[in-house]
Amino acid sequence: MALVDSSYSGMVIPTPPDLTGVWTLPAARRFCTQMAQTHYENFPVGSWWIPSHLRPHVHTIYAFARAADDFADEAEHLGARLERLGLWRQMLQEAYEGKAEHPIFVALADTALAHQIPIEWLDHLIRAFEQDVRQSRHPDFQSIVRYARYSANPVGRLVLWLHGYRDEKLFEGSDAICSALQFANFWQDVAVDWKKDRVYLPQEDMKRFEYTERDLELGIVDGRFRKLMKCQIDRTWELFYQGRKLCDSVGRELRMELRMVWCGGTRILERIVENEYDVFRQRPALRFRDKGLMVLRTLRWSKGRERVAPDQGRGM
Repeated sequence: MALVDSSYSGMVIPTPPDLTGVWTLPAARRFCTQMAQTHYENFPVGSWWIPSHLRPHVHTIYAFARAADDFADEAEHLGARLERLGLWRQMLQEAYEGKAEHPIFVALADTALAHQIPIEWLDHLIRAFEQDVRQSRHPDFQSIVRYARYSANPVGRLVLWLHGYRDEKLFEGSDAICSALQFANFWQDVAVDWKKDRVYLPQEDMKRFEYTERDLELGIVDGRFRKLMKCQIDRTWELFYQGRKLCDSVGRELRMELRMVWCGGTRILERIVENEYDVFRQRPALRFRDKGLMVLRTLRWSKGRERVAPDQGRGM
């Protein structure tokens, strides 16, 4: 794989040998699809339930967000994170002006034009990654709620928008699910984020349950930690339930995708509880059998299902 980027110093992109930096739309779309299908994720991106003509657009938006997230996270960008996110914003603006060169933006310019996507939602994602660089602690739960408005909620709105939905009520349901997914990822990755010097557990709650950052460093899982985690997981379940009706309010293709995502996010919460809240010694990732359970629950989905969460007192 060659590395080529003549326009933006320090930002290299993998380029197949048969291309020389001039990206056609089909090649750019293939680049985004490969990125979406090979990068580690808990949930499927642009699955077969999404209409085939929309999948390249979903992959493109994913690739845009994934690359920006890597600028904020990956060690190779240390010392240049904000600079590269700033360049990413510049390239976004140029794509909307018809001046895209990077393959992600060549594909994104086509997606934005075809669907008249509001640029502010894409810019909000960059803003969230910039916040990750600047802020590594959150004083209270409302702080991470505000963070999710930029880091997660735009993704759901973009997916709805691509499918032709413009109803604010649907956007609100999407916001609830996307925020819940973001929080489920936080609680799943407490140990992973600690290694990056990030703590998404609200400082206010850590103080209330008398759990310290020294305890985090030592990976202590005791009654204090379980109560702290249960508090966050209860809040996250509430958001999943707030958004659940969205999964019954859209067309069949998107309905199945949303149900699958909802089942995946809630399964993460279940796995944390099943592991007795120990996210230090075994990351509660979705395994093959979990994904099978997600499919089964999606196919057996009941619109009127009551709010029954797993036994969250387990291990207390």
